[in-house]
Amino acid sequence: MSERLPAWAHDAATAVIFLTRLPVPWTVPDVADRIHRCTPWFPAVGVLVGGIGALAWWLAALVWPPVIAAIVAVAVTALATGAFHEDGLADTFDGLGGSPDRERALDIMKDSRVGTYGVTALVLVLAGRVAALTALGGAAPAALIGAHSLARCSSLPPIRWLNYARREGGTGKPFAGGITLNGLIAALAATALLTVVLFGNVAVVTWIAGAVGAGLIVAWSRARLDGITGDTLGAANQIAELAVYLALLAALG
Repeated sequence: MSERLPAWAHDAATAVIFLTRLPVPWTVPDVADRIHRCTPWFPAVGVLVGGIGALAWWLAALVWPPVIAAIVAVAVTALATGAFHEDGLADTFDGLGGSPDRERALDIMKDSRVGTYGVTALVLVLAGRVAALTALGGAAPAALIGAHSLARCSSLPPIRWLNYARREGGTGKPFAGGITLNGLIAALAATALLTVVLFGNVAVVTWIAGAVGAGLIVAWSRARLDGITGDTLGAANQIAELAVYLALLAALG
């Protein structure tokens, strides 16, 4: 089966393999060689993960109040990704909050243990996501899909233009500089169109919020580490997702 599939399908599957724990129903050839080409598919993976969360929210809302549906949706999306981005959030705040020294901060971020800064950031962001989805009510499923897609999309400009901070490499190293300008434009355009369909005339507010949320983390990473890492991209993803929910709440009143 895999031999008959086009190259783009394998690239998309590679993005799913890297960003989630979801099974791919075929064998992807040359995964290592495809990693640097799969980044334009990150927003599509966000649609997949957000869609799973939206389905979980809808099913939970049939029998439980909105706050429980929101908790279920956040938990299911974390399970789908193996808490990949949440781990990056905790490591980033531990490292950048734990030491002013660049090399020491990078060492802390590699440590599998989670410290006070990381726990605090993780609890606050998870609580913020649950609270926002609870307040969004019936708009939560669309918000989940759009926010997850925008959050993954927020990683693409830094991947395109910023240095990778770890000289020895790391989780995000294969992606550094690995998206073409055409691929970036296509991903941004597709994500923008999706959010217009989902959010209508308030879509532009979500673009700004996602860009600002991710941009703050990326700017912090660049100032402290002289570049990005996989962890800081994960943190940017989490802050962007929360920022989109909050922007929707503000825009929808």
